Amino acid sequence: MSIIVKAGPNDSTDAVIKKFQKRVIAEGIVQEIRDRSVYKKPSQMKQEYLAEKRRKIKRSRRLNR
Repeated sequence: MSIIVKAGPNDSTDAVIKKFQKRVIAEGIVQEIRDRSVYKKPSQMKQEYLAEKRRKIKRSRRLNR
């Protein structure tokens, strides 16, 4: 999983760094590192999954009215 950002002819160093940061966020690398930094029990992961599923169902019901 490597991220390659090529600098254009008119891009400054700051612009290239911003492109890199946006791509890292879009790939979800930062979130994955945060999730892996702390061990979660399988039961806790299941609870979070079910809570997310409930939130999505509530949101879809609210938007479809």
